[in-house]
Amino acid sequence: MDVLINILEQGLLFSIVAIAVYITYKILDFPDMSVDGTFPMGAAISSTLLVNGVNPWISIIAAAIGGAIAGAITGFLHVKFKIDNLMAGILMMIGLYSINLRIMGKANVPLFNVGNIFKSGIPAVVIILIILLVVKLLLDVYLKTKSGFLLIAVGDNEQVVSSIGVNKDLVKILGLVISNGLAALAGALMAQYQGFSDVGMGTGTVVMGLAAVIIGSSLFEKISFIKATTLSIFGAIIYKCAIALVLKYGSVVGITANDLKLMTAIIVVVALCSNNGIFKFRKKKTLVEGGAQNVKSETTIQSV
Repeated sequence: MDVLINILEQGLLFSIVAIAVYITYKILDFPDMSVDGTFPMGAAISSTLLVNGVNPWISIIAAAIGGAIAGAITGFLHVKFKIDNLMAGILMMIGLYSINLRIMGKANVPLFNVGNIFKSGIPAVVIILIILLVVKLLLDVYLKTKSGFLLIAVGDNEQVVSSIGVNKDLVKILGLVISNGLAALAGALMAQYQGFSDVGMGTGTVVMGLAAVIIGSSLFEKISFIKATTLSIFGAIIYKCAIALVLKYGSVVGITANDLKLMTAIIVVVALCSNNGIFKFRKKKTLVEGGAQNVKSETTIQSV
């Protein structure tokens, strides 16, 4: 039971990252690699403030603001300096590594002897679930506003948005601000949850978040009434379950914790292939009636 609760806690916490990645990759169609830097940045800001006696909730808010600023800079590099979106994210990710070291003063900051939101006596899963629901509901409401519709429209066809007199560059920057703010928020929560922050804790965050989004959308795409943010949450929980199963039973085939990144890559490949319809098989039937020529019917079945 403890293992299941732990998986649920990590899955719910990582769902915030999945939602952040969903905003950039699915809505804006912007491959934002800076999330790999803003996630540990949130942890760095929160842990540094906690060590200095700042209220844990204030440290989380400060972390989210720091991530939002980093996202704005990524957007500025893209829309003003005309740097390719992928390259802008990579440059920001590289720069944030040094900035995070500056913030923490060292590569690792332990938080075992300082207070945090998970030492209040309330079960961690309840705290994480409440924060996640607030984030999800606020984002769902925002996406139904005029600004939210413009954000979706820019990802679909930015020329149309420009033709109606809206500054598409500002909309892109706003999307990156929201996404990286959420990623930093998740990083702050992760640091307090695990009891330390580390400068390298953001490695592979974008890939894992993308895997969660794709898993959720691939498995539940037929259910039209489920919102995309909910699909991201389901995908994050399923992803964490898959990783836990690999770590628990992988020793049977020689898989160890050292192979975690490899297994993450494999899960992402499988998810992408499923999402792109690679895993299909065709069943051919030949019908013969009298002297009529053969008629071939093909039935394609999408695998899950």
